[in-house]
Amino acid sequence: LLPLAEPHDEVRDFFYAHHNHFEPLDAEAERTAGLLELRPGRAADPLVALLAERHHVRVVQAAAGRTGDARRFAPETGLLFLSPWLSDGQRAFQLATQLALLEHGPLLTRLADGAAGLTSPQSPALARIGLANYFAGALLMPYTAFHTVAEEVRYDIELLSARFGVGFETVCHRLSTLQRTGRRGVPFSFLRVDRAGNISKRQSATDFHFSRLGGTCPLWTVYEAFSAPGRILTQVAEMPDGKKYFWIARTLTRGGFGHHAPRAEFAVALGCELRHAHRLVYAEGVALDDPRAATPIGLGCRICERRDCAQRARPPAGGRLAVDPDRRAYVPYPVESTGV
Repeated sequence: LLPLAEPHDEVRDFFYAHHNHFEPLDAEAERTAGLLELRPGRAADPLVALLAERHHVRVVQAAAGRTGDARRFAPETGLLFLSPWLSDGQRAFQLATQLALLEHGPLLTRLADGAAGLTSPQSPALARIGLANYFAGALLMPYTAFHTVAEEVRYDIELLSARFGVGFETVCHRLSTLQRTGRRGVPFSFLRVDRAGNISKRQSATDFHFSRLGGTCPLWTVYEAFSAPGRILTQVAEMPDGKKYFWIARTLTRGGFGHHAPRAEFAVALGCELRHAHRLVYAEGVALDDPRAATPIGLGCRICERRDCAQRARPPAGGRLAVDPDRRAYVPYPVESTGV
């Protein structure tokens, strides 16, 4: 029997099926941002006022050290507790998420409940949360303004982060959503991983196929990022089918303040097909047309067909293992030759 799909996996597939773009949410968020005249880095106060005026919600700062929640809403009292450790951008994002849940619940439900792939009882509720987060990003980075600036600065993530008052990861995620008809951005794929290779986020504006079996390719630059914390690394990567991609990757740390506060370290990566790389500031000085510049990678050893990879941790997909006690190859798991 096949194992039951996990809710988080179903929700990731739901976003993947939509190419990580939901025009109704973008349109509504852009309209709201215009009405509130939101300013980058100063969006929290108008959102606090709107929540109080329309929904009778009072925003209070949670006591330091009393909870591990970034945001907690108590419907019975109308109190919205926010962590005191949030940055201005994080605070605005949590306020915008709560606004989406309170003000656009029917739209979130309509988008989530109509998805055929959400079979688990928990999946639609998780999808609504994901859609509320999507709305929050779209509110703080309204589509037209964000797309315009992204093109102007050639997708410089740090400049976009400073311009819109949000974090590096939030900008990466937003860049992977810019697929509005008539105003498309670079079609990015986005992922977040830990040191063990676990993918905790994966979104794509294209049909890039992420590994669903765990254990992605160690030659991918997203893993090299852990050896250079805080630096932005680039890579031209070639897949087994010959398709080439341009990737950037950087580490980030999440967690509270203080010596005893729990922290988590991740690496995030943003990639696009090589034919779009010339539009990115990170491609300057990279020999995009030189075939020697490409690193051969795969989706993971379990399903990778490459037979000449010295980094291989499992036998290649397809082929019969060559078991020969009189031979020791440099490439792990050699397979029998199919030549005549």
